[in-house]
Amino acid sequence: MLGFTFVLVFALALGFLILGRARARTVAGVSLATLHSRPNYHGLYSFLWVLLAGWGVLAVLAALGGSYVNATLMTQIGSALPDSLRIERQLILSDAIAIAEGGVTSKTGELRTAIAAEYAGLEGFRVWATVVLTLGIALLAGAMTWRQISRDWRARNRSERIIRWTLLACAVIAVLTTIGIVLSLIFETLNFFNNIGWRVDQYLFGTRWSPLSGVQAGQLDPAKVGAVPLFAGTFMITIIAMLVAVPIGLFAAIYLSDFASPRVRAWAKPMLEILAGVPTVVYGFFAAITVAPFIRGTGESIGLSVASESALAAGVVMGIMIIPFISSLSDDVINAVPQSLRDGSYGLGATKAETMRLVVLPAALPGIVSAVLLGISRAVGETMIVVMAAGQGANLTLNPLEAVTTVTVQIVMLITGDTEASTAAGPAFTLGFTLFCITLGLNIVALRIVRKYRELYD
Repeated sequence: MLGFTFVLVFALALGFLILGRARARTVAGVSLATLHSRPNYHGLYSFLWVLLAGWGVLAVLAALGGSYVNATLMTQIGSALPDSLRIERQLILSDAIAIAEGGVTSKTGELRTAIAAEYAGLEGFRVWATVVLTLGIALLAGAMTWRQISRDWRARNRSERIIRWTLLACAVIAVLTTIGIVLSLIFETLNFFNNIGWRVDQYLFGTRWSPLSGVQAGQLDPAKVGAVPLFAGTFMITIIAMLVAVPIGLFAAIYLSDFASPRVRAWAKPMLEILAGVPTVVYGFFAAITVAPFIRGTGESIGLSVASESALAAGVVMGIMIIPFISSLSDDVINAVPQSLRDGSYGLGATKAETMRLVVLPAALPGIVSAVLLGISRAVGETMIVVMAAGQGANLTLNPLEAVTTVTVQIVMLITGDTEASTAAGPAFTLGFTLFCITLGLNIVALRIVRKYRELYD
């Protein structure tokens, strides 16, 4: 229903766009030159006001209404079960919502049935109230802007001002979202260290990772929060992936940009970029079903002990996944190098290979570094391939033939587990914050490298 209201507000905005243009022409009479702004701007002004007012009210009421319904029902559950834990109340509320919506529940009972009936009533009232208020405000905004249309009305200036403020709001939202993410990571990290008695050394240098084993009353065991195995596994798989992706991707970009014929480039580049559209779960399935058994069989044939899930299998497949990112970006930056530099090198007697090695690649180095950094970020944040091909156990090893896990896999396991969210969020957010700091440090180092070797060309 709310989705239909969203579309209906847009339809109303289009309607007032047409009405505003028509009224502006009517007001102008025979000559449009008597209008300060052209009819299109009058219609645009009405369109923007109806759209922003309707969608804004819809977003606010949808968010606040849902929170009000949940808070009301949680209060009723707390009154019925005063000694229950918060997670138990949330489970009752989830079951009640499922009953009201005709879904599958873990348990049924009188309390859940009563809460379900109350939820159905409150939710119905919330939805209809949201629809009526949203459409009412949208119609009111359209009517007000329609009445303001006159010969001297500066619709163009006001429309451009609304657009400018809308763009500014989008930029502010992006910045505030980033700040909010960082602050949430910091606060949860501080809460995590407070729960383990500020044993930062144990987290940074400990070799045992099992933070939720033996949790008692929400307390974590400081002896089991060593994150070294997780980051060791993450870096091992990332290094293997980049050893596969960087040479293949970079050499493919060099060949396609300067050595391949137009006919070969026309089919080779799209075929290479198809790899970027393959879902990561498909890569994970390919790694688990094809690559991992092949590596295990090959290792056993030469007397090596290879685990059924290994860092090598995950790293190789992850490298294949990253190849199109590095290849496509490197190809673009290599082609962006001015042709005059190539012509000057050829004029001095250099071969095509020497020109590529001594002129083109140094000029394209900042872009290539950015492509490699994008590949590293992609590898560090990958989860599905590691889950299916490398394992989930925190194993500290330097042997790529053994099973390891990564930071992102452990974050998913913590958040999706059946432990209370307030307990599991601490380790998960702390891992995320640590990974954020590491990638930020890598970006700073890369920027310094780019600034050092950047060359500017006319």
